[in-house]
Amino acid sequence: MQNSLSTTVSYPEDEPLFVEPALFQGVALRRIFAYAIDVLLIAVLGGLAAILLGIVGLVTFGLLTPLNVFLLALLPVLYHAGLISYYGATPGMSLLDLTVRSTTDGGPADPLQAVIMTVLFYVSVAATSWLILVVALFNRRRRTMHDYFSSTIVLRRSRL
Repeated sequence: MQNSLSTTVSYPEDEPLFVEPALFQGVALRRIFAYAIDVLLIAVLGGLAAILLGIVGLVTFGLLTPLNVFLLALLPVLYHAGLISYYGATPGMSLLDLTVRSTTDGGPADPLQAVIMTVLFYVSVAATSWLILVVALFNRRRRTMHDYFSSTIVLRRSRL
């Protein structure tokens, strides 16, 4: 379904959103590569942040060092949730033609959905050693558990 930016799409209450199979073509593999790109970007940002926070730690004679550890741990969450809520995708997702949408209204994910999606991703992956992501292989829309719980869906942007 092609839409111009100036028009809105209204869906009847009983019609599910995003039913075209083309929207989900190759999404699972693209998400893997998009995450790999994002990990590299987070590593660069983390390195720069570690240098900056190290300087702050030296200036404060180590008093802020415990806070630095917390800030560095928070960086991936801020990266993913911030970019998804503001742009609808991370840079890795954008490069691989993916976007995150809300399943409630079809619009971009709101900040709360982006935070829930990101936190649940990191918690579930850490708790299951990536096994939780297998869920995406058993549904036709390639949704993961953190997608379900945050009411989001990842789609091919060019096919919207």
